[in-house]
Amino acid sequence: MELKNNINDSKQLISIIQSRYPKMSKGQKLIAQYIIKNYDKVAFMTASKLGETVGVSESTVVRFANALGYSGYPKLQDALQELIKNKLTTVQRVQMSNEYYSDDATILSKVLKSDIDNIKGTLEEIDPKAFKDASEEILKARKIYVLGMRSSYVIAQYLGFYLDLILDNVQVIRMDMGDVFEQIVRINEEDVIIAFSFPRYSKKSYQVVDYAKSIGMPGIGYLKVNEDLSFAGPIDKFLTEDEREALIDKAELKKDDVLFFIADRKKSLELAGSIRMKLGRNLNIMDSSKYVFAIIHDFPMFEWDEENEHYTFMHNPFSMPKGGMEAFDQKIEDILA
Repeated sequence: MELKNNINDSKQLISIIQSRYPKMSKGQKLIAQYIIKNYDKVAFMTASKLGETVGVSESTVVRFANALGYSGYPKLQDALQELIKNKLTTVQRVQMSNEYYSDDATILSKVLKSDIDNIKGTLEEIDPKAFKDASEEILKARKIYVLGMRSSYVIAQYLGFYLDLILDNVQVIRMDMGDVFEQIVRINEEDVIIAFSFPRYSKKSYQVVDYAKSIGMPGIGYLKVNEDLSFAGPIDKFLTEDEREALIDKAELKKDDVLFFIADRKKSLELAGSIRMKLGRNLNIMDSSKYVFAIIHDFPMFEWDEENEHYTFMHNPFSMPKGGMEAFDQKIEDILA
């Protein structure tokens, strides 16, 4: 079993090299010293190039990888690349590229070989069922959002353009159209969002995807209160001045408050309750050592089941409704427990 499978975080690789250093041969110690100081460069150097740089043979480099528990030098490279993922600056990438592509004549062949390796890797790792399921989700979606931040925006545009030729419900989230979240404010569980992201990965892309995955609500909006008690947010443009003043008065809003709106008749209370509980846990403002009981008066006896299209019990079905048997003479949704 390779070392990579025995560690939870590739960051431990350097520590493992250091711990095994005393028992290494002279040549392996030279390699270890160079990797510890220059792991960001070694991750993209061939075994021969590393051996040439350090002053050992290529076979010594391979044996060094084997001594760490890897089946070969490429596996050690994978671990080093994982270690530096998202941490290289643009200058470091350019420097490594200049060293890796030392001969201009080799650039084309190495780039094409890299593409071939990527395609092979995709063919080997892709799950055909997952690919089919994703295709079906796209086809049945109410609306398709395509997202790409920074360098991946061009890819998002490319996919969005050709999807739009086939389907009429495609929207590419644009970087020049204001806040990203304002463009997906009406997203719901019937929609699909396709996100592209390349290293260094955009945090905003992750935030948008997490938001889209987390909501089970058709339409959520917010208003943030500015210092002058004006509003910022996607809903503000739909409000009159009287409505703004009424919200400030009713919700007792003040500077830096945020007011959320959940636009769903059936699930708004349930979803708002879920958000309240999540915030309580995340902000550590819930006292888990206490049980605080609440008595609910006039609790509804029945609720409408959207999925099965019939009324079902919201309350203990073996208790008498409020008002006794005569309660059944009124509309079922008005019966209270």
